[in-house]
Amino acid sequence: MCCFCVATVPFPNVTNDDLLVAVFGGFFLGAGIGLSIRGGAVIDGTEILAIYLSKKIGTTIGDIIILINVLIFSIAAYLLSIEIALYSMITYISASKTLDFIIEGIEEYIGVTIISAKNTEIKKMITDKLGRGVTIYNGQGGYDKNGVINKIDILYTVITRLELSRLNNEIEKIDSKAFIVMNSIKDLKGGIVKRRPLH
Repeated sequence: MCCFCVATVPFPNVTNDDLLVAVFGGFFLGAGIGLSIRGGAVIDGTEILAIYLSKKIGTTIGDIIILINVLIFSIAAYLLSIEIALYSMITYISASKTLDFIIEGIEEYIGVTIISAKNTEIKKMITDKLGRGVTIYNGQGGYDKNGVINKIDILYTVITRLELSRLNNEIEKIDSKAFIVMNSIKDLKGGIVKRRPLH
């Protein structure tokens, strides 16, 4: 049915610029694939393979789709022309970034490790203001110029990308010298990540 519509229904050209067609065509293609996957569907076998490999390898679906299509476009460059293949690669780079944003973007989680002398106040801020859970590790400093090993609690919390700026601002108010390490999290399961903030 889809092929019949494409073949018979006339669609006006919005632009004749090949670069704009490649970039925005990729954007809408990635959005369509992303919304389909989020709804539990796929468009073709490439997405099925990408979903399977992303779970096995631990990378994003968009990255897998790029790798698969690079192989396809390398053959196209040999059989057709390098210029057509390059525009096609631009299309799928745009599509893969849009796809990753729709699937993981707004809900992407960040793991944050915080080392601070004022860890009690920071822990209270994270649980009360942000409504996030906190894990506390018992740690000790690995270097001290006086040869004294200081023991300190290390805080670990998981937040969304949109909450990262607020967390940094709140930590800055409590301890501007706090040491903060942030890591992107590809998958999350179990535990108490979000709780209702106390007012």
